[in-house]
Amino acid sequence: MTPRLRTAVFPVAGLGTRFLPATKAVPKEMLTVVDKPVIQYAVEEARAAGIEHFVMVTGRGKGAIEDHFDLAYELETTLDARNKKAALDELVRERPPAGAVSFTRQQEPLGLGHAVWCARAIVGDEPFAVVLPDMVCDPGCLAQMVEVYNRTGGNVIAVEECDPKETDKYGIVGVGATVGDAFRITGMVEKPKPAEAPSNLYINGRYILQPQIFDLLGSQARGAGNEIQLTDAMLRLADAQPFYGCRYTGRTYDCGTKLGFLAANVALALKRDDLAGPFREELGKLLG
Repeated sequence: MTPRLRTAVFPVAGLGTRFLPATKAVPKEMLTVVDKPVIQYAVEEARAAGIEHFVMVTGRGKGAIEDHFDLAYELETTLDARNKKAALDELVRERPPAGAVSFTRQQEPLGLGHAVWCARAIVGDEPFAVVLPDMVCDPGCLAQMVEVYNRTGGNVIAVEECDPKETDKYGIVGVGATVGDAFRITGMVEKPKPAEAPSNLYINGRYILQPQIFDLLGSQARGAGNEIQLTDAMLRLADAQPFYGCRYTGRTYDCGTKLGFLAANVALALKRDDLAGPFREELGKLLG
């Protein structure tokens, strides 16, 4: 029987240098897309997929993330006293249950693989998801991956198509035999030249991994950028366990880039009943 997926790891220790000076004092994960911080979209996606335990791998200066998922007594009391019921209900609804969010520090910027490894004691000996908050998926991607995982077991990676001429911007997977609506992954290559890419399917920042990855990360030599690369450890794990690709059917916005961040704000604002009409008018004025 496939072990149930209960835990997700969120690497949130990055400095956000591409968004300076905005991120000098504000964690990049707290930058808002419309009216929610980027990290909240990631947590809501995980909750919708059945995740019960949210593990944040943080660094110095990230206290605002912890505060965001805590009970804000003064704020909630004030909203209640002023009869701001809609705003209060939203805060209460979006707050994870007590004890559902854990925090650990990465301490050094040694790469995604190292950040995931830092969560080992909290995750324990069970499968877990990795959710990169910078990648905002609309609709949520993890629920689709869990459906695949429940059928296949093993390890599952979400992928999307990119322009074949731009494979050198992404981690690209090799495509093997079809397994239902998924496929066996035959290899993973970081930023291959278009002529050498095994496909045009790129990894979009969502993973379901088995706990054996932690031992491999613990002994993983530094790779590209002198960092401990998650992809390198996954390639080693693939020698012993199957990896499956889940073709995500929605749209991913890379909010770690200014262009992706702006596109996410526009796209998600246009989906809001309370904003779409007037916002479209404003866009028309700007573009007209």
